[in-house]
Amino acid sequence: MPDKPLKIAYEAKRITHNATGLGNYGRTIVEMLARSAPQNRYLLYTPDLGREALRKRLPECEQIEFRLPRTPKHGLAKAWWRSAGVCRELPDDVSLFHGLGAELPWGLRKRGIPSVVTIHDLIFLRFPAYYKWFDRRIYTWKYRAACRQADRIIAISEATKRDIVDFFGIAPEKIDVVYQGCDESFKREVTDETKRAVRAQYGLPERYVLSVGSIEERKNLLLLVQAAARMTEPIHIVAVGKRTPYTTEVEKFAAENGLAERLHIYHDVKFADLPAFYRMAEVFVYPSRFEGFGIPMIEAACCGVPTVGATGSCLEEAGGPDAAYVDPDDPQELADKLTEILADEELRRRMTERGRAYVARFEPEKLVADLLAVYEKTVDSKKGL
Repeated sequence: MPDKPLKIAYEAKRITHNATGLGNYGRTIVEMLARSAPQNRYLLYTPDLGREALRKRLPECEQIEFRLPRTPKHGLAKAWWRSAGVCRELPDDVSLFHGLGAELPWGLRKRGIPSVVTIHDLIFLRFPAYYKWFDRRIYTWKYRAACRQADRIIAISEATKRDIVDFFGIAPEKIDVVYQGCDESFKREVTDETKRAVRAQYGLPERYVLSVGSIEERKNLLLLVQAAARMTEPIHIVAVGKRTPYTTEVEKFAAENGLAERLHIYHDVKFADLPAFYRMAEVFVYPSRFEGFGIPMIEAACCGVPTVGATGSCLEEAGGPDAAYVDPDDPQELADKLTEILADEELRRRMTERGRAYVARFEPEKLVADLLAVYEKTVDSKKGL
């Protein structure tokens, strides 16, 4: 542990603006640190207050402080402030700056402020077809610059660490793997009354297989629908996630194969209701072709649901050896695996118990210790220790 309390600054736009993904990552990190390391101060720099509901997901405590621009910013000035202006507004006694979403502001080295950046994935380089040419160029420039500028890099999985080394030529010794956890709400029991209320509110079927994640091509929901079309036992599919044009392709296949009434897509589920969605599911399926980590696998395991992931990225790191894994291009393999799991109560029990035991490694105490070790290493290296 550091000899004295740290004052850590964060680029926090996504904490106040993004309800999923990088927003959840930032909020989880800050909440865990505030609860487990209250001796420190956590300064969240955001260009505006964003959404009140997202800010309220963080505990109200003296350790956490939102900081806005000294003068209000509008339009492109907000982006400029995040890239350059924020550095001039950091206090002289700040211990380090942590870029939570693959970005660092310019000028940190000039001010002598140690820096850490988190890289979640390099999917835009692994699967360029999913991204526009201009977006790929911007992401590549920003991510590479952040990796070179940072004193330490946090990769959220071993798979992401390998990609940083391979694509950007960064020395592996500069990179620490610190896994992600999930919100504590997924670890708490959900009452039968709450389950009944959630089922009624959303019109959920009695039995269903669940998938959670943006409904985009990379997430590969179509594989699950194709698998359902091959199964003898009819199953309902509940998909929770942001709709994209790919959603139409999934719905079209379902309609053409007699599955329209068994495909239920929700894009407006309240975060507080999500644990009930998990806990009422028979099986959780995450058929994504590539992820930086795969938090929904952890959420499902914490909720006591057997999980099935796709091979090819890092989902084995998130789900552990007792989850099931299938080829993301083989609907028959997924159909067979679901049939096996749904028919075998003992298998479901074993997957559930071992899954919960595996995700214990993502408990806040372990993650906070790993994160603080990176911070200490970063601060000490800047001191020349």
